[in-house]
Amino acid sequence: MRITGGLYKGRKIICPRGVIRPAMDRMRESLFAILGNLSGMSFLDLFSGSGVVGIEAASRGAEPVVLVEKDYRKSVTLKGNTAFVESEIKIFIMPVERFIKHRKEGELSFDIIYLDPPFIFRQKAEIIGGVVDGKLLNPGGELIIHLPTEESLPDVIGGISLKDKRKYGRSILLFYR
Repeated sequence: MRITGGLYKGRKIICPRGVIRPAMDRMRESLFAILGNLSGMSFLDLFSGSGVVGIEAASRGAEPVVLVEKDYRKSVTLKGNTAFVESEIKIFIMPVERFIKHRKEGELSFDIIYLDPPFIFRQKAEIIGGVVDGKLLNPGGELIIHLPTEESLPDVIGGISLKDKRKYGRSILLFYR
């Protein structure tokens, strides 16, 4: 895999061992074209896997970038993949549910939150609700979730509403505000 644009365009990213479904280059390019310039925006990548989406965000000016991945076996690859990133990037190796639940009130909230849960993960709406209830998303912020095309989520979850939907092969991105 390679970073598709921005400051780190062309940099190689290693795919960690284990179960992973990296975001397609075409989908990532499209996602970041939609989001535009991320300078001065904070970015949270939940279920980060290789960290490629968070690194793409940093490449386009997002700072800070926070990556959350529960599989500790991916931590070495995540650290290696992010080593060249010059802006602030933090990695948390813990379940997403725990990260959301144990975030302290008043801690960092985010302008953009990207979720790429395993397709078999069934608590997607609950995770989004937890993000909103926990005030992880800044007012006016955007939450994007990657799903298989055969799956859907409600148009309104925890006070945020579906604003856009894009299809890429067997995947879709849902954009909530």
